[in-house]
Amino acid sequence: MATGANFVLGLDLGTTSVKVCVVDIQSRKVVAKQSKDTQAGEGAEQDVSKIISAVHNCIGRIPRDLLKNVTSIGVCGQMHGVLLWNRETAWNTSTTNDRFELGKGQITSLYTWQDSRCTLEFLSEIPKPDSHLRIASGYGCATLLWKLKHEPEELSLYSCAGTIQDFLVSMLCDLNCPVMSVQNAASWGYFNTQEKTWNLEILKTVNFPIHLLPKVVNPGSVAGSLSKAWCGIPRGTQVLTALGDMQCSVLSTLANEIACTAVLNISTSAQLSFRMPADFTPPNTQSSIEYFPYFDDRYLAVAASLNGGNVMAAFVRMLQSWMQDLGFGVPQSLIWDKMLTLVKHANSAEQSMTIIPTLFGERHLSAVPAAEVFNINSGNISLGNVAKALFEGLVTNLHNMMSTTLLEQYGVTQLVGTGSALSRNQPLQQQVAAQYKNIPFKTVQEGDASYGAALATLAPMSPN
Repeated sequence: MATGANFVLGLDLGTTSVKVCVVDIQSRKVVAKQSKDTQAGEGAEQDVSKIISAVHNCIGRIPRDLLKNVTSIGVCGQMHGVLLWNRETAWNTSTTNDRFELGKGQITSLYTWQDSRCTLEFLSEIPKPDSHLRIASGYGCATLLWKLKHEPEELSLYSCAGTIQDFLVSMLCDLNCPVMSVQNAASWGYFNTQEKTWNLEILKTVNFPIHLLPKVVNPGSVAGSLSKAWCGIPRGTQVLTALGDMQCSVLSTLANEIACTAVLNISTSAQLSFRMPADFTPPNTQSSIEYFPYFDDRYLAVAASLNGGNVMAAFVRMLQSWMQDLGFGVPQSLIWDKMLTLVKHANSAEQSMTIIPTLFGERHLSAVPAAEVFNINSGNISLGNVAKALFEGLVTNLHNMMSTTLLEQYGVTQLVGTGSALSRNQPLQQQVAAQYKNIPFKTVQEGDASYGAALATLAPMSPN
């Protein structure tokens, strides 16, 4: 490595793992990267301490001769979720080592985007937001409204709230009050993206704890600086306000692609998105497509499905459970390998089974979360045929949300696939190519949200 080289650090706090990369400022190439499964819990609630531990695990495995030359830190993470904390006790600022440690004060679990406590009945009773974006279970403000009604005493114990990535930035910079980007604020609900303001007057009508809403700034704004040296990164290094993992994944993918590209990311969930024209104003009508803030006051058109790799993982766990019930212990990795092999040899002529894979529901659908299977017959119940129908169903569900016709209408000429659940699954890739057959499709490795977070630090800083 050249002497005096400068780097930026990108972090992604995802639903199941933490990813970290170091990017050379001049070449914009990744020079080091690490990842770690958080094992923080699946579903509605996650252990914050395990997520922070995974962050330190990743940072600790990056060579210090790189970290000492980091000049800026970008952070992104899973959107919509919320945790609460007290600034005075959430983290320990007096430790003598170069790691940030959680304090002994209470921090809630991270209530994730997968939280389902807000029923359709509850959502119908809360005020309608002044926003083109819907409110849904798992959204930060909806979760806080549920707690206001059912567990008001818990809210009174805390002074701050934010996403998990906002919490990390607050801890790194030792902020008294969290700062949130427009991207993450929009994901919470009750936020007007055009005015860039919370729906304060609407929320006040139901005695919402307004003091818990973070200050909102533009993507690319500096939140603060490292309050102390961190694993070799110098004290005073600037830290950007945390961003959404979806936006950063798109940013990293589009860095090396033509402008008219749609990005399909399938990891825990699935998102298909493309950048809207600069003069686009989001409509107030709601459908399967939503328009989330991107960068430079532009929007992404997004079909955000709650069903992706999590559905395939649930299917594999079911098979493993059946095998255990029969007295056989089989690791999930072996089931995956065998299943993907069998799908490649599935008989297309016999494949008439149809799976609607909405196991976790969809935000634009009012139906109770449930998957459905149709046209089962004796000729299509092999594991390969069932798995193939599942993969086809996942892609069909996305295509129903954002069709080829719509992509072509906006001039999309290329579809790029990213995400661990897609990049490792060739049969799933084939289903994507078949469903969107009029648009050239390929997969890339560049769609890492941590790389996008790093790239965001290299763009001109937006004013607060």
